[in-house]
Amino acid sequence: MNQDNLSKINSYLSFKLGEEEFAAHVGKVLNILEMTRITEVPRAPEYMKGVINLRGTVLPVIDTRIKFGMTPTEYTTNTCIIVLDIEMEGETIQVGALVDAVQAVLEIDKGAIMPPPSIGSKYKSEFIDGVANIDEKFIMILNMDSVFSADELTSMKVKSDETELKESIEEIG
Repeated sequence: MNQDNLSKINSYLSFKLGEEEFAAHVGKVLNILEMTRITEVPRAPEYMKGVINLRGTVLPVIDTRIKFGMTPTEYTTNTCIIVLDIEMEGETIQVGALVDAVQAVLEIDKGAIMPPPSIGSKYKSEFIDGVANIDEKFIMILNMDSVFSADELTSMKVKSDETELKESIEEIG
């Protein structure tokens, strides 16, 4: 789906991290997975929990709570992995994001999205496209392409590729 068509869609997937509710544009969400075993990757950044096998490809999984400066995710029956398409310098990279619980798909008109708070936000404001007030609660609308820097995405991709290579060598040997 091209960018013009994606920008016309007003659907967002909402999810919880602790007591806070966030939302990502559905155009960035590829899949929602039940919690599965995550293989740790040596010397990976703290927020990178490891990798999982997703239909034959190695998917890096990040702890979204750590990435946002919160306490690490405590696994519950509601914990899941949202598979996201992240764009970096014209290339698309798939990343799994651990979240405490997926809430709902919401229709949010662009006019209902207020600018992000400029002061006092405990989250880096470059991640946040805006804030929507839905049913008397604020939901932070995330810009998923801005959550990671190019260096962070490259690092995750390299660590995933190293793990994939190691697993391939183990299978052969």
